[in-house]
Amino acid sequence: MKTITLIIALVLLTVATNLSAQRRTSYSDEYGHALNIGLGIGGYSGYYGYYGHTLPVFDINYEFGVAKNFTLAPFITVYSYSDDNYRALVTPVGLKGTLYLDQLLHAGRNWDFYTAGSLGVSIVNTSWDANYKGDRAYYHSVDPLYLDLHLGAEYHFNKNIGAFLDLSTGISTIGIAIH
Repeated sequence: MKTITLIIALVLLTVATNLSAQRRTSYSDEYGHALNIGLGIGGYSGYYGYYGHTLPVFDINYEFGVAKNFTLAPFITVYSYSDDNYRALVTPVGLKGTLYLDQLLHAGRNWDFYTAGSLGVSIVNTSWDANYKGDRAYYHSVDPLYLDLHLGAEYHFNKNIGAFLDLSTGISTIGIAIH
């Protein structure tokens, strides 16, 4: 609930304070219209009943500009986890809202800085070793609601290509942005 409240507060802050300031003189004159493809690691404490990291994580989203300094991006993420008896393919899908802070931070021409929140559901496909005798329902006891908070930066090599680092509370990625 705190995450949803934070996302709503960020959207209202953007609209209410009208962070318009000056015209951008960077490669990304308008936010949005960017395909972001990332690889990374995920680490969830207790997410779907396990502890640890997954490697690799593949994430893709496409940003649409919806307001000044704010984008929405449908996303899909794929990763797997396994231990001695259990394997899971986890696919979070949802919507990522991003607030760009470049004007507020007086970012240089080639840089974008942002904070974001992702909201969605996780689709989990599980399989067990045939001789596992434990509780197979244990890993499904967690609500499939997917929430993630992000801080990130992108460096623009030119007007069409950038590299980004997205640090988050769940899945952190490094990748390429195509504008």
